[in-house]
Amino acid sequence: MIGRHHARILQSAGSDAFAGAVDPGGDRFGALHDPALLFGSIDELLERSKPDFAVVAVPTEEHLPAVEQLAAAGVHVLVEKPLAATADEAREIIAAVDRAGVRGAVGHVERYNPALLAARERIGELGELISIATERKGPFPARIKDVGVVKDLATHDLDLVRWIGASPVEAVAAQCSHRMGREHEDLVLATGRLASGVTFNSQVDWLTPMKSRSTRILGERGMLLANTLTGDLTLYENADRPIEWAATQQLRGVSEGNAIRFALDRREPLVVEHEAFRAYVAGDDGAPVVPLEAGLETVVTAEAVLESARTGETVRLTPA
Repeated sequence: MIGRHHARILQSAGSDAFAGAVDPGGDRFGALHDPALLFGSIDELLERSKPDFAVVAVPTEEHLPAVEQLAAAGVHVLVEKPLAATADEAREIIAAVDRAGVRGAVGHVERYNPALLAARERIGELGELISIATERKGPFPARIKDVGVVKDLATHDLDLVRWIGASPVEAVAAQCSHRMGREHEDLVLATGRLASGVTFNSQVDWLTPMKSRSTRILGERGMLLANTLTGDLTLYENADRPIEWAATQQLRGVSEGNAIRFALDRREPLVVEHEAFRAYVAGDDGAPVVPLEAGLETVVTAEAVLESARTGETVRLTPA
């Protein structure tokens, strides 16, 4: 599903020559402009030509062997999220990239959403950060067969709370549901705390009959609300008004202030992600890619969420 969108962007990038796509199942979505550039295996692609970089957008359990083969051939890799099916495999991916001396990053595309980029730039306007809440709900996508909602969807949110809060996850407690008769969970409610003391809450499911994608960032001076489906960002300020009504003195606290909806440039996040990775491959160490190590931390956190749901206990994380 995501691979065809990567192919679309790579074929439309005028400065790049598209080396081809690998899919043993064929080009089911008609994504390739030139059918001759479809290959049944990585070996076939590498025999034709060695690309400068490759996007690894295969089922999660196939990430490790694909990265190992590409990296060993000297190909830089952008690996779709989650980085791997397990934390151990994520560590092996990092080791394979390091051994080969190639560059790697993980495709946490929500970090390139215009609303979230703008929110992160404005987070200082909120004063001391209090909490981060995310919601990611919608119908079940039949394409998902290898993982549950935690590793497929909630990895977006577990990465975002760390990135927005600029602090690793320290502890997490979660509940999961299995309502569709599948092996894997289809709903998760996760609550946790960052090492900085900021709390977070993420609600993710495949059971809701409409899509909802939002991130709320609460601080002492107000709240930023990002709608990541539309790319909208709104600031809700705390009011700063004198209280002259004596009977309400005991109720003093946060009150509703101004609301500002920002006008943002809206570029497709996947395009921005590709631009960042191409700059990184070209040698720009400051390019805003998501490091493989950050992808590992997210997989570790996802495993902690599943462990908490299984045991009913809060899980405290150690460094990845």
